[in-house]
Amino acid sequence: MRLGFILSAVFLVLAGMAAPAGALPAPMSQSELLHRSDLVALIRVLSVTCTSVTKDEHTGEDLPSYSANAELMEIIKGEEMKGDDVTISFHATPTGALGPWTVFYYPGEIVWTHLVGKDNNYTTTWWNGKGRIVSNAVITELPTTPGETVEVPRRSGQSRN
Repeated sequence: MRLGFILSAVFLVLAGMAAPAGALPAPMSQSELLHRSDLVALIRVLSVTCTSVTKDEHTGEDLPSYSANAELMEIIKGEEMKGDDVTISFHATPTGALGPWTVFYYPGEIVWTHLVGKDNNYTTTWWNGKGRIVSNAVITELPTTPGETVEVPRRSGQSRN
């Protein structure tokens, strides 16, 4: 009887510790990401600009917003053309926030990604929309001052649309 009580108590404690993880939205499956995305492509991130910094109302933390310029290297889905440049917007979330809510892009990385938007302006479809990294970033520290840009040179012979 006593062992049953102890096991029940341990189970309840473990269940309570797991409860916050239940609040995370599930990752989208590859088929759902494909269906919900307007553009699925292999991109090379050319630059990232800090567009603004806002103070989080709960933590007081300064949170930068960004605009990445990326070249489309291969396209699985979308109206854009190989060689076109697209803009991808993203923003930081408070340190310690529950869940991987923000997808960051870094200059020089070549990565498969799922995007929503149109007219060359996109955001990542879901928190797991950034897929397999083909080549690691050259720059891994993003700017924190509005208007500041970090970039890698465009490879010679690349188009510029």
